[in-house]
Amino acid sequence: MSDREVLLDTETTGLEAAQGHRIIEICCLELRNHVPTGRVLHRLVDPGREIDPEAERIHGITRASLIGKPAFGEIADELLAFLGEDPIVAHNAPFDIGFINAELARLDLPPIDPARAIDTVALARRRHPGLPANLDALCRRFGIDISMRTTHNALLDCQLLAQVYLELLGGRQPGLGLAPAARGAVRGARAAAPPTRRPRPIVPSAEELAAHRAFIASIEGALWARLEPETYGSATTPR
Repeated sequence: MSDREVLLDTETTGLEAAQGHRIIEICCLELRNHVPTGRVLHRLVDPGREIDPEAERIHGITRASLIGKPAFGEIADELLAFLGEDPIVAHNAPFDIGFINAELARLDLPPIDPARAIDTVALARRRHPGLPANLDALCRRFGIDISMRTTHNALLDCQLLAQVYLELLGGRQPGLGLAPAARGAVRGARAAAPPTRRPRPIVPSAEELAAHRAFIASIEGALWARLEPETYGSATTPR
């Protein structure tokens, strides 16, 4: 079984692919063992239509900024090659897969099987039932910095979702996956060389000793005076 997954996010001209809305930004981020490898596909796309004002308010991408960008048909082969046959991780996966399949249908290309998708919204709701499952809420819950997320952006959202996805899977820290032999070597090294603590003796000053002797002398029948009469004097010293 492949350890590769592709994390995916899109921005669109509106919310309904069935109403002719189109993809305007797409980002794919490669994961190995759930951790980003650094391989990224990020493209802006000219949708050939206007962007709904509400959608523009959310992602901040204007129609004018997309003039001259490639159409979806020009990046389709590159996108499909990057996706390969591996699982696709997306936040609200039915939305992203639905838009990609609508674009592929316009090109008479076969759709992506929705069964390939891993929906992190569904994953979050199973792990934290009753709590908000939007990306901002999940980032706050897991202590992930979202100060840069002033608008939705497919590239930034992918980078944030990669961290959220790792937390939803149990929070395994990348780079700590030691092989069994390495783990054994670490345990052996710890057993062979246990940590040592340097003693820190406390030595009272002459003034502190004198004050203590005077205090003991003021106690009638003091135990310390019986045990060490040469130090504290008679145990019958009156108060």
